[in-house]
Amino acid sequence: MAATPAVAALTAQSIPHRLHRYRHDPRTTAYGAEAVDVLGAAFGVVADQILKTLVIELSGTRSGLAVAVVPVPRSLSLKAAAAALDAGRAVMADAKAVTRSTGYVLGGVSPIGQRTTLPTVVDESVLRWPHVWCSAGRRGLEVEVAPADLIAITSAVTADICAAAG
Repeated sequence: MAATPAVAALTAQSIPHRLHRYRHDPRTTAYGAEAVDVLGAAFGVVADQILKTLVIELSGTRSGLAVAVVPVPRSLSLKAAAAALDAGRAVMADAKAVTRSTGYVLGGVSPIGQRTTLPTVVDESVLRWPHVWCSAGRRGLEVEVAPADLIAITSAVTADICAAAG
């Protein structure tokens, strides 16, 4: 299996990481939940350590596409993400725009090694874990990294960007 752009970027910057492959069920569209089920069972990973990469479209002071990274079981607060990235508003990006900009298919979008470098915000809750897992750029391929390394390689800001439970 050839390296994805995410793996190549981590390797090029000598960032310690571990790859975890699993058999992706092509019938599922619940990519994050699938990763949680597999990684939780295989490695005892807590669901909040497994992250999803969401591409959003900003408008206002700052406009264009951006990336928000949150734990799989949590929902993104578009308002909080927009504020963290100094934009007036955020909406979920169109799927075709996501693939065109990142170079990844939905369900395999990694915050690392994207075709176009996008402003990125990572939920601050990731900092409580020694390691987190995110897509390595392909469905069924996750990368385990230290949160500080994820933040550094993506030049991300951190903020509380999860929606309040309720």
